[in-house]
Amino acid sequence: MKRTAPAPDRLRALRAWVLVCALLPGMASALNGGPDGVADGPLVGSPDWQARIAAWLAGLASGQLGDALPAAAPAVPLRPQITVGRLDSRLHLAPCARVEPYLPSGTRLWGQTRIGLRCTQGPVAWNVFLPVHIQVWGPGWVLRRPVVAGQTLEATHAELAEVDWTVHRDGVLVRPQDWRGLQAARSLAAGQVLRPSLVRPPQVFDAGQTVRLRLSGPGFEVTATGEALGAGRVGETVRVRLPNRRVLLGTVVDAQTVTAAL
Repeated sequence: MKRTAPAPDRLRALRAWVLVCALLPGMASALNGGPDGVADGPLVGSPDWQARIAAWLAGLASGQLGDALPAAAPAVPLRPQITVGRLDSRLHLAPCARVEPYLPSGTRLWGQTRIGLRCTQGPVAWNVFLPVHIQVWGPGWVLRRPVVAGQTLEATHAELAEVDWTVHRDGVLVRPQDWRGLQAARSLAAGQVLRPSLVRPPQVFDAGQTVRLRLSGPGFEVTATGEALGAGRVGETVRVRLPNRRVLLGTVVDAQTVTAAL
C-alpha cells in the first residue's frame, strides 16, 4: 500500500505534539532535587522538599539575626520560623534532574521575601522564584492596658512576651529602661508591642523658656544663655536663639541645659 508523505504543516504539528508529550510529565511539579541540589532528593513542592528548604533557610536566617539587634541592645534569643510557599501554578517547567536553591543578591531573610530555584541538569536551564515567609520570634514588651498620649509608662503597663519582630519596621524595645519613665507618643491600645516610635522622653521645658547653652569645640567649652524655640525633651534636639539672634541646634540634657558642638 502506498503511503503519502505528510504535508509540511502537518509534520510540524506532529513534531510539536511529540515534544509536548515528552515535557508533560515534568511540568509544574515533577522536578527532582533538594536544597543541596541532590538529584535523588524529594519531589520539588512536596512536603518533604518544603521541610528541607525550610531547614536550609532557617540556618541562613540564623546567621542574619544579629543584624536585627540594635547596637546598644543585649544579646537576646531570636527564633526564625519559616513558611515555604508554592510555585506559581501557571508555570510550565521542563523536567530537571537537579534543582538548586539560592538567595538572590541582596535578599534579606526577613518577612515576606523569595528565593531562587534554578535547573542545572535538564534540557532547559530555567530559573524561577519561590515565595517564602520568614518570621523571627523574640522578646518584646506588650501593653497590658490602653494608655493615652503623653502618659508616663510604668513597669505595670507592659509585660514581656514573645513577638514577631518582622512585623515592626522600626524595631522592638528589648530593655525595660528603653521605655519605663518615658511617655506614650500617641494613644496606644492594649496588646501593642512597644517600639521606638511609640515612646518619647518626657518634656522638661517649654518653648520660650530661657536655657543654658553649653558650647564645646576642640580644646574649649563656653556657656551662654538663650531662648528655646521649641519644647525640650531629654536626648532630643531643639533650636536655641542666642542674644545676638544667632540660632543653634543642640541636644537637651536636662530642664535647664542644652549642649551644642561648634
